[in-house]
Amino acid sequence: MSAPTPTRRDFVAGSLAAGALLAADRAGAQATDLVELSIAEAANLIGSAAISPTELVTAYLERIERIDPAINAYITVTAELALEQARELETELADGRRRSPLHGIPIALKDNMDTAGIQTTAASELFADRVPGEDSEVYRRLKDAGAILLGKLNLHEFAYGGTSAITHFGPVHNPWNLDYIPGGSSGGSAAAVAARLCPAALGTDTLASIRQPAAFCGVTGLKATHGLASIRGIVPISETLDHVGPLSRSVADAALVMQAIAGYDPRDPVSIRAEIPNYAGALDAPTATLRIGVPHDPYYLRLDPEIESAMETALEVLGGLSADFEDVTLPDTPDFGVLLAEAYAYHDEYLDIAENHARYDPATLERIVAAGGFSAAEYVDARRELVLARNAVDAVFEEVDLLVTPTTPSLPSRIEGAEGAETPTGAESTVRNTAPFNLYGIPTISVPCGFSGSGLPIGMQISGPGLGEPRVLALAHAYEQATNWHERRPPLD
Repeated sequence: MSAPTPTRRDFVAGSLAAGALLAADRAGAQATDLVELSIAEAANLIGSAAISPTELVTAYLERIERIDPAINAYITVTAELALEQARELETELADGRRRSPLHGIPIALKDNMDTAGIQTTAASELFADRVPGEDSEVYRRLKDAGAILLGKLNLHEFAYGGTSAITHFGPVHNPWNLDYIPGGSSGGSAAAVAARLCPAALGTDTLASIRQPAAFCGVTGLKATHGLASIRGIVPISETLDHVGPLSRSVADAALVMQAIAGYDPRDPVSIRAEIPNYAGALDAPTATLRIGVPHDPYYLRLDPEIESAMETALEVLGGLSADFEDVTLPDTPDFGVLLAEAYAYHDEYLDIAENHARYDPATLERIVAAGGFSAAEYVDARRELVLARNAVDAVFEEVDLLVTPTTPSLPSRIEGAEGAETPTGAESTVRNTAPFNLYGIPTISVPCGFSGSGLPIGMQISGPGLGEPRVLALAHAYEQATNWHERRPPLD
């Protein structure tokens, strides 16, 4: 399959018109708003030939063209490629071949994931014309599963921040209120899923960057065990802490995407060998015997009052789905020395060229340059402390099965002035509840658990032991089925 190099927002009018005519001729497409379908629902309709991949892709491309100018979630829309992939996958279906539940499902990628022949910018002027020659491993796996690429999504520059307001391509807007940030760094991924601009997207997460935007945009975001999904071919911050995972509108959809991308990659230095269970099959596992740990300090301290209220209600629901709650204390985590040193090491070659400095946003440049002061000895010490923290957290799960916390201590901030939330060598206060789980390297998911009085989403985080994704997904799914927060949609139409 050829891979064109599309320009930003490269829609092919003729292809869209042809797809629209085809959709009008199909009864299934007439009866259903296709962009509202879950992945599982769409997969069933594709499998029964009630709709085609081309119809589904066309519906999303038309919505992107209409809605995304206000959201700015996409950097590149791969319309021509998506329709080409859809037609090829339809031919396979006609021949009786179906690769997986993702066969014919359109998905979008955060624009720090390499796509051969397609610009991968990391939302920076420095990489504005960067076109990789090889796919990232997660994109290769998605293609093998039959997923279709809708495009590349906006993010906080180099994934080095939590607002998605700092980007060469303009800030991403929260679909629930366009004046507010969607979170970061996977802000485009979360906003696109919430706005029905794709059924699911991949994001990356180093301190918060899947779960925080998931919480801020009212969607589900899964950060699995460190190394379970390959980060090869993804512009890094810190390979010791970087994760890649799905953002979606339901836990079930996250499980289907995770199934496709999980697995050992010998060319990824942090990839782990692990048996990959049936994540979708784990969703309906019983939860009544699960012991839930509640780490009050610091996770429940200094919360926005509306988040505190939402969590009180969420814990009441979880109380009816599980065995009991236990107060727990989590091991101390080291500071972010490993992240800072590894981030600087990646950017060192670019910073050696003086004219490149102007091609970074000043806030990003300040953070990266400030990280350059760590010595080799300090880095080794930081790595040792990190390993000890990861060892220590295992003991917590001898007492409880899962941990539950608010995803963030505060609500999204306004885009105007959002840059002030960052410090050169530290992290935004909004990552206080998420960052420890990157340092521990354990799986955690954010699911919607409420809304503020002003209509901004609130997220709850469920975490488990290393390779404990099945029980994390089971409780998250049970909670989701007991509530309806995930069914709400932003007021964009």
